[in-house]
Amino acid sequence: MTREAFSPTGTVVHPLAPVWDRASRVLILGTMPSPKSREQGFYYAHPQNRFWPLLAALFGEPVPDRIEERRQFALRHRIALWDVLASCEISGAADSSIRNPVPNDLTPILRESDIRAVFTTGATAFRLYQKLCLPQTGLPAVILPSSSPANCRVTFAKLCEAYRVILPYLQENA
Repeated sequence: MTREAFSPTGTVVHPLAPVWDRASRVLILGTMPSPKSREQGFYYAHPQNRFWPLLAALFGEPVPDRIEERRQFALRHRIALWDVLASCEISGAADSSIRNPVPNDLTPILRESDIRAVFTTGATAFRLYQKLCLPQTGLPAVILPSSSPANCRVTFAKLCEAYRVILPYLQENA
């Protein structure tokens, strides 16, 4: 587990390392880890977040439960995970409350891996990527629906349908 980092001004500093290796082909970016993810020390850790069940369904595999299983699952499928923001002021997990965003430097991942497409999990991550990261990366992002329990209006079946867009980029001949 990691300790959540706060500045005196209430800014949350991103505590999680990115998940990627040289074979990564798809970069999936959230906004900032939720309080539960920061507490657990890994991405999409809230028990009601549908991210890991969604990926497991896409690949026809059991849902990875432990941190190392999730890390290996992502790497085995050539998926890199990180977040758009290195720090921001945020209230709980509410993206709508984000103030003073500072972007992560995506350059090492993009330079040293085989990223072929960038995806964001939700509208806020997409908007912040467009504003703060696209000018440096030059790689357009594709917005995916958030897998957060707060996004309950999107059914699991619709999430699976939307996330299928990542699959062609992960194929050997892509």
